[in-house]
Amino acid sequence: MRDNKPADPGFLLPQSFMEVGTEQQLDFLREWQHKVWQAGYLGMAWPKEYGGGGLSPIFQSIADQEMRRHGVPICFNVIGLGWAGPLINDIGSDEQKARYLKGILSAEDIWCQGFSEPDHGSDLGSAQTRAVREADEYVINGTKIWTTMGNYARYMILLARTNPQTERKYDGLSFFLAPMDVPGIDAVPIRKVTGEYGFTETFFKDARIPAESLMGGEGQGWKIAMKTLQYERGAEAGAAGGLAFERIVIDDMIEQLRDMSRDGAPLLSDPVTRDHLVRLIMEEKSIALGDKRAAIAPLTTDYPFSLQLSSKLRITEYARRMRQFAIAQQGAAGSLYVGDEQARQGGFWQRAYFNSFSATIGGGTSQVQANIIAEHILGLPK
Repeated sequence: MRDNKPADPGFLLPQSFMEVGTEQQLDFLREWQHKVWQAGYLGMAWPKEYGGGGLSPIFQSIADQEMRRHGVPICFNVIGLGWAGPLINDIGSDEQKARYLKGILSAEDIWCQGFSEPDHGSDLGSAQTRAVREADEYVINGTKIWTTMGNYARYMILLARTNPQTERKYDGLSFFLAPMDVPGIDAVPIRKVTGEYGFTETFFKDARIPAESLMGGEGQGWKIAMKTLQYERGAEAGAAGGLAFERIVIDDMIEQLRDMSRDGAPLLSDPVTRDHLVRLIMEEKSIALGDKRAAIAPLTTDYPFSLQLSSKLRITEYARRMRQFAIAQQGAAGSLYVGDEQARQGGFWQRAYFNSFSATIGGGTSQVQANIIAEHILGLPK
């Protein structure tokens, strides 16, 4: 990792897989992911016959730790590496594994996710995109929103309604490994508050996909989608590895604060600031220790799976608050942004703060995550 970390390319790199908005960024990250995979440090626990390493997951954990330590670029194909790939590995047929897994690892095949819709947001059970069977094809009509890298993707994990007449809305949904390179699919990039791109709104108009794209049977979509979300939220293992986000930790923020002053004294000597920092340090440490604790069953007997199910909420909300605090310490300069000459660190923290919101929304909003904890961990009523 030390010897192969790419030099600064001279242009802004995404801070996460949700900010890949230009062909220049895409080409750079695609080359990097392919290089990591060729070196044997991606998909180390996936089966050898499908492009993986066939090793114990601990090897991938070590490789990921080294990637974080050396601050190498992200492995951008996260929806494939972290969600679609583990799902296919787990419940896919041998033919599906042979068709899809190697392309995910090599970055040849980019994957996107078609779950959320403009009128329903995180209420996936109310999805209205239709999939109608005609001979050996399904005809897709509808719209999906917040489709990360939808304009670059070759495949989509798609949740669509095959039966609108079921008593329970969840029973009418089906799950597809849908190709994106067919007529009738239009992915329109969405400009974010950062000024960057990365998401699209994806329109389906009489798009025909092969019937073999269906995963499981008709009506099993909700069950498969919930399993996919377990991977997305980090509650279930199986991801191929690599960094999905640029590593931004409390030590980075403290380093930024070292040369700042308030009322003529170093900012880090201010007792209120120090108190806030200590609280953030403790929280970051507790998140790291929680990941280790989750693997020790006797330490989680009171509320089994509580750490796994709460991980997404704890991590994303901590990241948002920590970055917000970093900007607040800049005073009036906190209102500057990337491109402003006087912006501290080129507006790094402002960009990081705005980008943090995508993680609090994707995979189920923080409000949805709080409901999951209330219902499935604490046993509270809906």
